[in-house]
Amino acid sequence: MIVAALCVVVAAATAGWIASLGPLPLDQARQVSTSVVDRNGRLLRAYAMADGRWRLPVHAATDVDRRYLDLLLAYEDKRFYSHAGVDPRALGRAAWQLITQGRIVSGGSTITMQLARLIEPRQQRSLSAKLRQMVRALQLERQLRKDQILDLYLALAPFGGNLEGIRSAAIGYLGKEPKRLSLAESALLVALPQSPETRRLDRFPDAATAARARVLDRMAQDGVLSTDDAAQAKAVVLARQRTPMPMLAPHSADQALATGKGASIIRLTLDAAMQRALEALVRDRAAALGPDISIALVAVDNASGEILARVGSPDYFDSRRAGQVDMSRAIRSPGSTLKPFIYGLAFEDGFVHPDSLLDDRPIRFGAYAPENFDMTFQGTVTARKALQLSLNVPAIALLDRVGSSRLAARLKQAGAALILPKDEAPGLAMGLGGVGIRLQDLVQLYAALPRLGSAMPLREVALGEAKPPEPLRLMDPVAAWQVGNVLLGTPPPDNAAANRIAFKTGTSYGYRDAWSVGFDGRVTIGVWVGRPDGAAVPGLVGRTAAAPILFDAFARTGRLPAALPKAPRGTLVASNAKLPLPLRRFRPLGELLRNGAEQALHIQFPLNGSRIEAAGDANAPSLPVKVAGGVLPLTMLVNGVAVGELDGRRQRLIDQPGPGFVRLTVMDAMGAADTVVVRIQ
Repeated sequence: MIVAALCVVVAAATAGWIASLGPLPLDQARQVSTSVVDRNGRLLRAYAMADGRWRLPVHAATDVDRRYLDLLLAYEDKRFYSHAGVDPRALGRAAWQLITQGRIVSGGSTITMQLARLIEPRQQRSLSAKLRQMVRALQLERQLRKDQILDLYLALAPFGGNLEGIRSAAIGYLGKEPKRLSLAESALLVALPQSPETRRLDRFPDAATAARARVLDRMAQDGVLSTDDAAQAKAVVLARQRTPMPMLAPHSADQALATGKGASIIRLTLDAAMQRALEALVRDRAAALGPDISIALVAVDNASGEILARVGSPDYFDSRRAGQVDMSRAIRSPGSTLKPFIYGLAFEDGFVHPDSLLDDRPIRFGAYAPENFDMTFQGTVTARKALQLSLNVPAIALLDRVGSSRLAARLKQAGAALILPKDEAPGLAMGLGGVGIRLQDLVQLYAALPRLGSAMPLREVALGEAKPPEPLRLMDPVAAWQVGNVLLGTPPPDNAAANRIAFKTGTSYGYRDAWSVGFDGRVTIGVWVGRPDGAAVPGLVGRTAAAPILFDAFARTGRLPAALPKAPRGTLVASNAKLPLPLRRFRPLGELLRNGAEQALHIQFPLNGSRIEAAGDANAPSLPVKVAGGVLPLTMLVNGVAVGELDGRRQRLIDQPGPGFVRLTVMDAMGAADTVVVRIQ
């Protein structure tokens, strides 16, 4: 009776003591450094925890070399998958070795017991601390699966200094992820946690080497390794300093961290290999251009709008270049890079064709008299050549016809934020850079051209299962294809292949910004070069400073340029001589009123912006169009497609289109045109 009562008392006391321990602090143990990874899960950048420790999340099954795991379990816990948290055989062996040899030869702690000690660090070595560790190990085995216990141990194991976990150690000491470790590296990482501070590879490399040798010798003795393999691994010389943590895409990582809402892993759409290659390119080119010059670069996937690479500056830690300022998001003057969209709207409106003739000669728009970059004039050129040579006068003449406000509205509709001085409306100067825009917005606009006019909003944070954003309209497919086809023929920089990449360059007023944006059928890349403080850099020109970087960037993507889309249905491909008479030559608005009683062309009906009831049946009357002025013959276009000529009374009935917005254009024999947009409802 006394023995039974004593057992009950002991059991009750033990149960009370175990209850007093409280729940395991697993939530705190699961805290890790925030990791920013690329589209394939590769680490771009990690952020240390609040106390300065590096602790990266890890999954044994996917993130760690199998040979390391085999060595770890063979050395630390042979029966890990069979015991319940405590291994009586290992404890008995350790106790017997202590009694017979007077010292600890091999520990009796299982990996689960070591994890318990890591979760609740002991203040001193004692019997009660050991018992507490064993109880906690049993609790861990009841609450977690074996793979979860192993993952948690691999994340918390100490490796010296502020390195915790196998991933932090492999990156910090070996400069690599633990997925592919050599035998020598695996043995080293097995040995370090036993005495992490006295075996730190960056401070005590000899002690670390000796500990590695003991692991290899024991594994050879136990038959886990061959003697030859162990000898070869022991002969490998270890590095004696730490390597820095990955620092790819620092600006993107900072932005993602600011909006990540406390997530431990943030997945971006970037491609780590492309990001690394383009960062190296930008760093090398900036060094060649001078210590005050910065470069920014953005590469996007045309189909999805996902950003594949973003370089905000050549060196994040270069204060002279304001390296921590992301110049890909800075607002700068775009120079001539908006010209393709002027031509695109002109092609869309149907009053000019890539092979239409334009005059490049002195012209004045009120007080504004644009001049070409080289202060010369080319005379009569095709629209194709005018855009390829980036002539200013033809572009401004077209913008005057298209309308500055309409261009600004269309670019805004496609997702680009244009910045104008306070209380200032869009004007003709915006065609030559008189507006502010970000590189990433410019790239978004250009990526719409190989998409045949639909702009996909750029995104950098992976959406997972979320629905991607809807595309935005920039211009008609035919017009977008025509612009891309023209830009494909732009003369490339020296020593670069022609007709591979469609691109445009730009230089802002005062040589403050040099630009080059280009695309193939798969990727669009934009490059900005300049000083972050906006100071002038004499001689800084887009064609010589930014375009070579653009072509090198395409080369470093590791892929051959992809073909652009084929011409969509309805595209008019013809030489100037075979164009309809109104399209052969473009005349600015100021030339449309010429002499005598000749009146400017004007669509009298339907009115611009009017709403017309849709036909209810197939026999409903056609839509009448009535025009005043202009020189006969008059050509009618519906949504950019010619449908025939108007009669002598300047009237025509057209088949009523279906519901939606319809653009009606009339052109006369001298190239004058008028356009209205009506809504059929």
